[in-house]
Amino acid sequence: MKITVMTADEQIITLEVDSNESVENLKALLEVETRVPLQHQQLLYNGREMRNSDKLSALGVKDEDLVMMVSAAASSASANDMSFNPDGSAVNPGAFQQHIRRDSNLMAQLFQRDPELAQVVLGNDLNRLQDILRERHRQRADLQRQKEEELALLYADPFDVEAQKRIEASIRQKGIDENWEAALEHNPEGFARVVMLYVDMEVNGVPLKAFVDSGAQSTIISKSCAERCGLLRLLDQRYKGIAHGVGQSEILGRIHVAPIKIGNIFYPCSFLVLDSPNMEFLFGLDMLRKHQCSIDLKDNVLRVGGGEVSVPFLQEKDIPSRFLDEERYSKQTSSSGAPVLSGTTDNRNHMSTGGQSSGGSHAEKAQGPDFEVKVAKLVELGFGRDAVIQALKLFDGNEEQAAGFLFGG
Repeated sequence: MKITVMTADEQIITLEVDSNESVENLKALLEVETRVPLQHQQLLYNGREMRNSDKLSALGVKDEDLVMMVSAAASSASANDMSFNPDGSAVNPGAFQQHIRRDSNLMAQLFQRDPELAQVVLGNDLNRLQDILRERHRQRADLQRQKEEELALLYADPFDVEAQKRIEASIRQKGIDENWEAALEHNPEGFARVVMLYVDMEVNGVPLKAFVDSGAQSTIISKSCAERCGLLRLLDQRYKGIAHGVGQSEILGRIHVAPIKIGNIFYPCSFLVLDSPNMEFLFGLDMLRKHQCSIDLKDNVLRVGGGEVSVPFLQEKDIPSRFLDEERYSKQTSSSGAPVLSGTTDNRNHMSTGGQSSGGSHAEKAQGPDFEVKVAKLVELGFGRDAVIQALKLFDGNEEQAAGFLFGG
């Protein structure tokens, strides 16, 4: 039968051999053709090494099949390139990176199991790759040490109080880990960030995106926003004070009444004016009560005037990224009629954007100037744009976890 042998330097050699020929004899023929000593040859068929004692027929080699030949020295060098240092870093990080990149199945598994490492492999920072590999080595060592400690506890003296405390702590941690895994499997949306509630309004004829916060006692407008809306001339400075909450901010005064437009209807509204450049306009509980508003999360709308007007809450893409910073900085509380607010009005956490209870400050991370960059990078991997956006939202803007989720899907 006729077989083709391709050498490491891409030389093509065609040989006539018997199907019952041994691999050792085949190497002897190749030694004549290539001048590579038999003991320095390594032959591969379908990716598997061919041992000297094997028969070609037993390995499944057929007529017109291809056999790869690499030198043992090259194979040894390749193996060395893929080896690791004692600290877990790669001996040859560049070769390690290219090897992983070329294997699509391995990349898919890596995105599933370790999206952070997968993203670094796709990047160009070899120093970062080495750091991640060292970190993973330390984590494996810690895990192994933990397992050894748990095993040692099984044989600990049952009357040793400290040993029993460690066993109890270990059992408790296992319960927590199992609970986390169950939540990740059955309730993954619980790990997604929550987009805060914004609606389109007009204040004194100026269009604004209002942050709806039923946990904030009073409606708030910043000094710069009030000036832009032409309302600063109405500021009553007799209501100066300090607003206390999770943080505090100076109250510059109060605007007693001004028109706001929700949908197609105008409503009177009063505001506290705060010296808070990072918070623009917050529609608080005082006006929500006054105008009989209801937050309908099923239909995702704000109903005003007992239902005479319904305006939809804005989608994340419609909320300017700079507005999301308001959720971290609107930490004040308010109280109608009081010139100085002492924080005794039972909204200790509320003014921080529906407060800490809604996790607002964490919600800004995925949506920002780099959000579209993340979307574009994942779309380039072959995923649909809508699926990419949903995955990024699900994993709080974490590009690596989103990619792992998409690969796994």
